[in-house]
Amino acid sequence: MFVIVTYDINEKRVDKVRRILRRYLSWVQNSVFEGEITIGKLEKCKKELQFVIVPEEDSIYFYIIENKNNYIKNVLGIEKDLDSYVY
Repeated sequence: MFVIVTYDINEKRVDKVRRILRRYLSWVQNSVFEGEITIGKLEKCKKELQFVIVPEEDSIYFYIIENKNNYIKNVLGIEKDLDSYVY
């Protein structure tokens, strides 16, 4: 399946969330990750994130696209390669 993840995380925890998401998906823009992932890996990713976030302050949205063939991505302007900025 293909997944798009967006998040709004308190800056105290955002680096931890970004590091977890980077292990499973590709960073495409500030606060946005995307990529192919299995159901098992997605569940593992969510469990790791649950230990980091504070549910009363943070939010993470998962947009799941079951069929990759129904997915169209349009970019206006430069398509950023933020992977090179993550350490």
